[in-house]
Amino acid sequence: MSWSGQVHVDPARLRGHPTEDMERKMSVQTDTMPHRAPAEPIAAEQHASDREKTRIVIVGGGAGGLELVTRLGTQLGRRHCDIVLVDRNRTHIWKPLLHEVATGSLDANLDEVGYRGHCRRWGYRYVFGAMETVDRNARELVIAPLLDEKGHEIVERHRIPYDFLVLAIGSEANDFETPGIREHCMLLDSRADADRFRNRLLNHCLRVSRAMSATPPREQFVNVAIVGAGATGVELAAELYNAAAALRHYGLEVFDETRLKVTLIEAAPRILPALPEKLSAAAKAELEKLGISVLTSTCIVAAEPDGFVTADGRHIHADIMLWVAGVKAPGILSEIEGLDTNRNGQLDVRPTLQTTRDGRIYAMGDCCHCHLPGADRPIPPRAQAAHQMAAVVADNVARAIRGKPLTNFVYRDKGSLVSLSRYSTVGNLMGNLVGGQLAVQGTIARLIYKSLYSMHLLAIHGWLKGVALIAVGTVHRIVRPRLKLH
Repeated sequence: MSWSGQVHVDPARLRGHPTEDMERKMSVQTDTMPHRAPAEPIAAEQHASDREKTRIVIVGGGAGGLELVTRLGTQLGRRHCDIVLVDRNRTHIWKPLLHEVATGSLDANLDEVGYRGHCRRWGYRYVFGAMETVDRNARELVIAPLLDEKGHEIVERHRIPYDFLVLAIGSEANDFETPGIREHCMLLDSRADADRFRNRLLNHCLRVSRAMSATPPREQFVNVAIVGAGATGVELAAELYNAAAALRHYGLEVFDETRLKVTLIEAAPRILPALPEKLSAAAKAELEKLGISVLTSTCIVAAEPDGFVTADGRHIHADIMLWVAGVKAPGILSEIEGLDTNRNGQLDVRPTLQTTRDGRIYAMGDCCHCHLPGADRPIPPRAQAAHQMAAVVADNVARAIRGKPLTNFVYRDKGSLVSLSRYSTVGNLMGNLVGGQLAVQGTIARLIYKSLYSMHLLAIHGWLKGVALIAVGTVHRIVRPRLKLH
């Protein structure tokens, strides 16, 4: 098979038997490159010709994963490579928007991206399923059986062979083994979590509205307690008040933000520890002005059906309890035989974003532990890090296929922004354009914050469709209801 009429690729390299010269160029030790055993087809629609191509399998269609397959499809295309995206969801929603989905401020049905439609446009294939494990000896990804809501098997366990595997499965909530969290608290890891939170919030608002309309009226409130005052917790707390203020216009005439009591709980001495102290204080003052009770230096030791228990014995009552106090890598990563993980379950990677034990497996985003030489700390689990990693992984996979030296990842921290709904936005910008670090608040910060999602749309849809979607989104915000109430 010839590539671009210039670089000749021996078919043996594509069938699991790389030559010594190619192994040297890929900087992969032979003891980390197991030969592939005969594999099963991954799906009925797979063509025989696909199995003769270099197969690149990406697990996880989040912010980084979807940008990665878009880049790979653009750079390599279907002609020379078989690019496969595996995800347990059928659609993609940008995770930093989940707090807006949870309050109903954003209709996810309008903003989600369907993988099947997207893959047709960008030259990859989509497999609906969840990763069970990785068989490194056979060089195959094992997909768990697909079950329906009654537990009946729809698709049996099957395997996807790979030449290169990229793990971009993100993170999940870290409960730090605190008793009662899994039983009594809601999480905000996925679209389904956001939908559940919104439904529970609406039910409690309806309960309180009905009590206030009774004769005689009964004094009741919706009590929400949020543990974790990082970006997600702070943004959700502010967005709750924005949603509550709008509910009276949608059938709950006697309900408004005065019927909502939100408690934001943080174990650290201040909220938003990633931001400068001045901005953290400004955000706290804005939240308290809304009526939010902000408790810092407060450690939660247990969750009960009706609230949280603090380390000093206090009980914080809540009708809705949300835990967003930290993240960790999915436990399935530590079960992959032969790969190194840190204590948080993240895969250890080299500066090239290859895993330390297997050069054919890359990891990126929240699920990887990347401590670059000379850096004081590992790369933080942020959307901007996943965006930057997607570009490097796409380039390095293409380089590996062509036998070229790989490039190291260089993280450029652009700063952090936190939206307090329509009330304010705070953050800091970093980089050469601002001469190091610049604190921003108000309208300018809000415009920059909104541009982040626009950049994501351009990255996964291209300029033409991306700009069109941004324009359509602007129109939707004007003409559609302010809240999604179903």
